[in-house]
Amino acid sequence: MQQCPDCSNSENSPVSRRGFVQTVGLAAAVAAVPQIGVSDEPTKPASESLVTKLYNSLTPTQKKSICFDWDHKDDRGLLRMHVSNNWQITGDHKIATGFYTKDQQEIIEALFWGLYSPDWHDRIKKQLQDDAGGYGKEQSIAIFGQPGTGKFEFVMTGRHLTIRCDGHSVEHVAFGGPIFYGHAASGFDEKVGHPGNVYWYQAQKANSLFKMLDGKQRDQALVEQAPEESSVHFGGPDGRPQGIVISELSSDQKEYAQKVLDALVEPYRTTDRDEVFKCLKAQGGLDKCRLAFYKSDDLGNDGEWDNWRLEGPSFVWHYRGTPHVHVWVNVADNPTVKITTGG
Repeated sequence: MQQCPDCSNSENSPVSRRGFVQTVGLAAAVAAVPQIGVSDEPTKPASESLVTKLYNSLTPTQKKSICFDWDHKDDRGLLRMHVSNNWQITGDHKIATGFYTKDQQEIIEALFWGLYSPDWHDRIKKQLQDDAGGYGKEQSIAIFGQPGTGKFEFVMTGRHLTIRCDGHSVEHVAFGGPIFYGHAASGFDEKVGHPGNVYWYQAQKANSLFKMLDGKQRDQALVEQAPEESSVHFGGPDGRPQGIVISELSSDQKEYAQKVLDALVEPYRTTDRDEVFKCLKAQGGLDKCRLAFYKSDDLGNDGEWDNWRLEGPSFVWHYRGTPHVHVWVNVADNPTVKITTGG
């Protein structure tokens, strides 16, 4: 069984509450109503507006701790392009601590929920409660660049969480860079069927597609050993993408493959979903992807594959379901984009 390193390892500028509420309301209204004939620049979504609001509220001491140059590097490489299953990008300053004012905490929270589809908020809350005792307690943030004046990126990390907000500052990639999500709903070693896991339905969708395959297709789709879960660089494990090519599926199978992809992007806001599809289209669309199911670590040996991967020339969505759910995502419009992974 694969080991899960994440579960075993590893000042105060005033922002009035009235100002916060007004900012949220204005940002939401601006995001919803396009400006016609005013500017060629796309209107910023609400979360991007709130990154600027947060940045402007930070004191010099706060900025020194959580704000970095655009190309800041540490021992992990380019920090804003790093992803892991359990890490703290600025670990000394969790969100729900005295490091942030109450109003700053509210801005961060509104920003965070703006990155997800409203239909998913309750499920994200459950995941955070199960894995980290709730929102804010075990998550930290960082800001790269200068929001409001140039390129910027906001990153939030924690257990089973890496999410980003960049206002399309990061060229060629979806989500602003690699992201991670996961859930251990019923303990470290989940039971067959992953009871209560908010992300398991994605694997059920993929397994429904597997059931639609004929014998020859299943032979192509089934792979003996899953790659290391964090191996989500473009080009496949050791440069050899695995599984069955979507273009070789029948029309009804292709239609269902699209439903699998839709289920994967469903939790996120519209702008990020659109960016995923745009990047995928640039490299030939879903037809150029492969779908692989891994025999290794089949929980319960029941043939409902817990570990699987959808992969294209510059698209990787790696789903590891044993002993609980870990999902690594790396999407770009070309395969030259570099990321770093690990602790």
